[in-house]
Amino acid sequence: MLNIISYDVGTSGLKACLFRIDEKIKLVEGEYETYKLYVLDNGGAEQDVEEWWSVLCRCTKRLLEKSGVRAEDIDGISFCSQMQGLVLVDSEGNAIRRAMTYMDQRGVKEMEEVQKHGITISGVNVRKLLKSVHIASTAATTPKDPIWKYKWVEKNEPDVYKRIYKWLDVKEYLICRMTGEFIMTPDSAYATFLYDTRKGHEGISKSLCKMYGIRYEHFPRIIECHQVVGTLRDKQAKELGLVEGIKVYGGGGDASLIGVGAGATKLGDTHIYCGSSGWVSTVTDKQQVDVIFMIAALVGVVKGRYNYFAEMETAGKCFEWVKDHLALDEINIYLDKMSIGDSHESERISLYDYLSDVISRVNPGSDGVIFTPWIHGNRCPFEDTHAKGVFFNIGINTGKSQMLRAVIEGICYHLRWMLECSAKKVTASDEIRFVGGGALSPVTCQILADILGRRIITIDNAQDAGAIGAAMLVALGEGYIDSLSKANEFVPVKNIYEPNIENKKIYDKQFGVFKQLYKSNAKNFKKLNG
Repeated sequence: MLNIISYDVGTSGLKACLFRIDEKIKLVEGEYETYKLYVLDNGGAEQDVEEWWSVLCRCTKRLLEKSGVRAEDIDGISFCSQMQGLVLVDSEGNAIRRAMTYMDQRGVKEMEEVQKHGITISGVNVRKLLKSVHIASTAATTPKDPIWKYKWVEKNEPDVYKRIYKWLDVKEYLICRMTGEFIMTPDSAYATFLYDTRKGHEGISKSLCKMYGIRYEHFPRIIECHQVVGTLRDKQAKELGLVEGIKVYGGGGDASLIGVGAGATKLGDTHIYCGSSGWVSTVTDKQQVDVIFMIAALVGVVKGRYNYFAEMETAGKCFEWVKDHLALDEINIYLDKMSIGDSHESERISLYDYLSDVISRVNPGSDGVIFTPWIHGNRCPFEDTHAKGVFFNIGINTGKSQMLRAVIEGICYHLRWMLECSAKKVTASDEIRFVGGGALSPVTCQILADILGRRIITIDNAQDAGAIGAAMLVALGEGYIDSLSKANEFVPVKNIYEPNIENKKIYDKQFGVFKQLYKSNAKNFKKLNG
């Protein structure tokens, strides 16, 4: 038996989970707390590393107190976190500026200066594109990619740039704070778009660093996700309420581990995630990239396996927008402010659960109203930082209830669009595992099944799939299991949703219109937001 603490470090908040692994994986206790996302007028999206650490410490102490498990009985610590952040640190591991998150899009000019000249494909210089795809099996094609965050700091914050010792991602910073070790796991390194994926060459590419003008020495050493980085230091252990010497593992990014926690680890398995962002991912054994639709086979936590990954920028963020600007004044009821993905807190009223009840009484198709979930731009199947959300086809009888359902349907339409684009390179499984906060609502699950026309499967603790995946890495590292391909044996199925064919007919019609809305409005988005 293993007792494992795994941290899920998201965009909106952090969840500390205590898992016990025996014949199955069991969530003993969980603690969640939010922190701020600083969205700046110039396109910046930042978070404060001290807020991360404070929340992490408070959650860990409450976790032990509620569970009754002694700190001495913890076998390992692991992480699942948001990816493509930029945390710049000095030689002591101290952050020298606020972390730039994956949503940060300030690097538009920096990208244009390097990429948008000569012959281009999708706005990217052909020579650089081909070289990057050859070495890294992907390319930095959007202003939100970490390369352009780094270049933005170099150009706009030269004093900060001079102090850089290492470039870390989100979990790597927290691991460094715990252990004093500077590392990256392969999935985080890949997400920089500077990682050489060719067999026998794995590691940060000096050639790509030179091409983009990035200092190779700014990168830390790379270790496998299931390897031990080091042990928890005394000072940090006291701050966490733990004990010195607990093993800390490499962990993984959310794009890598949520599929593991969902039990979708075999070749051809597909899962869909709906949290702050959203994605469609299928396990493949080939390194592939589609620069037209912005999809790539990401390096995963299993060597030789990749996640063919299509991402939408905002999914759960649309729910937050609904909470703040549509729901409360319409429903006229006081509800505790809480994360929409946090409805596992059974002793409190969840706004998302309440909205699900409202939405369930609205006709499929929201009486013709369509919502586009691009409230912070979009990545796939089109990259456009100027795109925004739209309510389309509002009539004299349209109420907020229809608009609320249209938001959920709009997210699901976009997931279907990404699934269709993914199908040009890989074949998705007929049964799709659905995880994240969105999977907590039976109404959302059925809407997704109807829009996709596929069977949807949910699991226990669907909102904790990433943390489950992180715990499975410790089990692998400890030799408790011999392969992550057996993950589904540890993760029980909760519910199965079959598609309603009559509803799908309605959704098919509206889906065609949904896809046209971007093409019809792209120029207007640029005029208004460029």
